[in-house]
Amino acid sequence: MADLSLRGVKKVYDNSVVAVQDFDLEIADKEFIVLVGPSGCGKSTTLRMVAGLEAITEGEIYIGGKKVNNVPPKDRDIAMVFQNYALYPHMTVYDNIAYGLKLRKFPKRVIDQKVREAAEILDISELLKRKPKALSGGQRQRVAIGRAIVREPQVFLMDEPLSNLDAKLRNQMRAEIIKLRQRIQTTFIYVTHDQTEAMTLGDRIVIMKDGFIQQVGTPQEVFHHPANLFVAGFIGTPQMNFFDARLVREGDRYRVELGGAHVELTPEKSARLAANGVGTGEVTLGVRPEHLSLTEADNAIFASVDVTEMMGSAVHIHVDALGRDVVIVVPVSEDAAEADQKMMPMGTPVRFTFRGSAAHVFDRETGLNLERSAPPAPDPPAREGVGDPFQETAEAVEQ
Repeated sequence: MADLSLRGVKKVYDNSVVAVQDFDLEIADKEFIVLVGPSGCGKSTTLRMVAGLEAITEGEIYIGGKKVNNVPPKDRDIAMVFQNYALYPHMTVYDNIAYGLKLRKFPKRVIDQKVREAAEILDISELLKRKPKALSGGQRQRVAIGRAIVREPQVFLMDEPLSNLDAKLRNQMRAEIIKLRQRIQTTFIYVTHDQTEAMTLGDRIVIMKDGFIQQVGTPQEVFHHPANLFVAGFIGTPQMNFFDARLVREGDRYRVELGGAHVELTPEKSARLAANGVGTGEVTLGVRPEHLSLTEADNAIFASVDVTEMMGSAVHIHVDALGRDVVIVVPVSEDAAEADQKMMPMGTPVRFTFRGSAAHVFDRETGLNLERSAPPAPDPPAREGVGDPFQETAEAVEQ
C-alpha cells in the first residue's frame, strides 16, 4: 500500500524563515494529489520533504504506514521527476532510463526489459540511442518520466514537470500524464503553480499560501465552494470578481445588495448561511466572470466598458463598475456577425446582473466563506517562505 500521511509537518530554514507550517494531509493509495499555489508558498519544499531531500523541522511523514523522517531518499521507494529533467547529457536515453536500475544492480536482462517497456509506454522507443541534446523539451520530459517508471516506486513525485514546455506541449503532456496514471496505478504527488494543471490532473487539490494549507478538496469543491478569498481568487480564469456588498437577512432568506441591484440567494445558500448564524452586515461578494450576464433590467449594476477582448469562443468585457475593474465573459456562437456585435467600444454604458446561485459571500475582515462551517485558516507566518536553497539533483533519489 502506498498511502501517505503528513502530520504537523513544519520546515524552518537556518535564517528562521518559515517555509511550511502545520501541514496535515492524508493521501490514499493510488490517489493523485496536486499541491498548487503561488511561488514561495512552500509546495516544492513539502514535496522535497516527502522525498527526503529536505530535513523536517517538526512533524512526521509516513509512507505505506512506515515513518520515514530519517530514512534516506534512496530507501523511501519513491521516484521524482524534476522541473529541469535532471538528465545526464553524456548518456543515451537508454542509459538515462536504466541508470537507477544499474545502481541497484538489477540483472542486464531485467534492465533491458524494463527500459523497453517504459519506452513503449511513453512512445520514445525510437529515441533510445539519442543523447538528451538531440531531444525536444517534450521528449526530454518523457525520458525523465521513463527513468521514474522503471523503478516501479510506491509513490511518484513530480515537481512542476511541465513548466519548461510551451503551451501546446503542456496540453499534450497533461493528457499523457493522465494516461500514464491510468496505466501504472500508483500514488502521485504533483506540484504546480498552474491551476489548469491542478484542475485537470488532481483527484484532490491542496491549495497553499505562505506555507499554510488554505483548502483541500476536489477540483469541483475548490471551484464551487472556495474556503476563503484567496482560494476564490486563485482558482478560475479569469479570476473571480469581488465587490463590496451588503448581505440582508429576512427570516431564513438572504439577499445581497450592491449598486442598486438586489439579488436573492438560493434556498440552499440561504440554508447554509442560516446554519452558520450569519446575520445582516457588510460582506465581500464574489461572482465569477462567466456567471455575470448583460441585461436591460432596472435591477442591475451600471457599468462602463473599458476594454473588449475576443477570446475565440467568448468575449471578455472589462468594465468599470462600482469603482472596480470587473470582467464579464460573454459566450459567442460560430456566427462571426454575432461576435462582432459583442465587441463594444470604450465608454459604452452597460448593465449586468447575476443569479443568486452564483454568489459567494465572504466575511469582509477574515476573508472566510460564510457558507462554510470549517474553522478558519491560521494566520500566515511573519515572514514568507523562500525558495529551495539547494540545487535540485536526482542522484539522492536514484542511488
